[in-house]
Amino acid sequence: MHISDGVLPTAVSVGGYLISGLLVAWSVRRTRGDDLPKIAVVSAAFFVASLIHVPFGPTSVHLLIPGLVGALLGPSAFLAIGLGLVLQCLLFQFGGLTAIGANLLMMGLPALLAGWVFYHFKGRKRRQRILVGALCGGGATALSAVLLALLLVSGGEDFWGVAKLALAAHVPVVLIEAAVSAMIVSFLIKVKPEMLDTPFAFKKPT
Repeated sequence: MHISDGVLPTAVSVGGYLISGLLVAWSVRRTRGDDLPKIAVVSAAFFVASLIHVPFGPTSVHLLIPGLVGALLGPSAFLAIGLGLVLQCLLFQFGGLTAIGANLLMMGLPALLAGWVFYHFKGRKRRQRILVGALCGGGATALSAVLLALLLVSGGEDFWGVAKLALAAHVPVVLIEAAVSAMIVSFLIKVKPEMLDTPFAFKKPT
C-alpha cells in the first residue's frame, strides 16, 4: 500500500507533506515520555507487519495494522506510523520519498480515527473490547484502502484501473486485519490490559 515516486501530482505530494507535518507535530505534543517504550514496540510491529508483501497484479497487499496501532497508542499513533514509513522507505525503498506525506496520511488518519473509536467505545467487558478492536482493525484498513484509491485516482486516468484493483485486493486484508486485531486485543486483556487504556486527548497531556 505504499505509493511510489512519480504517481501523485506535485500539489498532492506537497499537500501531503504539509498536512502530515502538522499532524506529526500535534502527535508529538500529545506523546508522554512514559509512553516511549510502548511506542517503540508498536512502531516495530507496524514496521515488520508491512514488510511481507503479496503481489496482486500491478500492486501488492500486506498487513497494515493501523487500527491496532491507533487502539494501542491513541494520538501517538500518527508519530509511530510516520517513523515506520520513513524507515521502510529509506531501508527497503517501500514507497517514494516524495510520497511519504501522502502515505502517512493514508495510514495515519485511519489509525487516529480507530484510536478515538476504541477509547470511547471499548467499554469494560472483554467481549465488547474484542469486538470494538476487530471493528477498528478492519475499519481502519478499509479506510486506508479507500484513501489509497483516491490518491491513485489523483494521479490521472492511467491509475484508475490500479485504484480499483487495489480496493478489491484489500477486501480479504480487511477481514484478516479484523481477526488479527481481535486476537491481539484478547491476548492483551489477559496479559497486559493497561495497554488498552491509552487515553485519546486532543489537549496536550500535563
